Amino acid sequence: MNVSHNDWLAVALTLKLAGVTTLILLVVSTPLAWWLAHTRIRIKPVLEAIIALPLVLPPTVLGFYLLIAFAPDSAVGQLWQLLSGNTLAFSFSALVIASVIYSLPFVVQPLQSGFQQLPKPLIETAASLGAGPIDRFLSVILPLCRSNFLVASTLGFAHTVGEFGVVLMIGGNIPGQTQVLSIALYERVESLQYQTAHWLAGGLIAFSVITLSIVYLANSYRGLTPLAKSDGGIQ
Repeated sequence: MNVSHNDWLAVALTLKLAGVTTLILLVVSTPLAWWLAHTRIRIKPVLEAIIALPLVLPPTVLGFYLLIAFAPDSAVGQLWQLLSGNTLAFSFSALVIASVIYSLPFVVQPLQSGFQQLPKPLIETAASLGAGPIDRFLSVILPLCRSNFLVASTLGFAHTVGEFGVVLMIGGNIPGQTQVLSIALYERVESLQYQTAHWLAGGLIAFSVITLSIVYLANSYRGLTPLAKSDGGIQ
């Protein structure tokens, strides 16, 4: 096995990217999923379709438009450079923003499903007993939806780990800065380093099996058929 220092850097960067992205997604997706689960606004199907777009949109398409949006001469790129002093495109920050957008439906959908199944009388009873919004969330909603949060976190983390098209388009292939594991694997295959590529690919396969096992166990705990129903997190 000839796993180089850059390969280990790619592994560390991938785990860092997935961890940061998952934390941001949980913060953003929880109120968004709650609102989608209870709103009756007419354009709700349109909003759900926009959120779910990364499920069917080719990653390179999303990456292409994000690259244009993050370019130094764009409004977003100029604002970012003004605030941070650095360019946004081909940076770790760009990878995080793109990963949050690309993995959003994998976190929103399981949470929305769990919130929709909550027994409303139980929440209303907690409110009538004086429990505030935060108290209701921590003592009632979170325990009842813990498997949904587990599935959402696992899918969001795993989907970020497996990204290729989006991160390649906006991050390039800079070792230690934007070269994630999937890109490192692609580089090894291109340079005909198949032995190293086997190790990297095997690690991703093992990670995928473990991830899906966690999702299936979590859904089995709820008495559901995972991934086959919309309330499993993938529609």
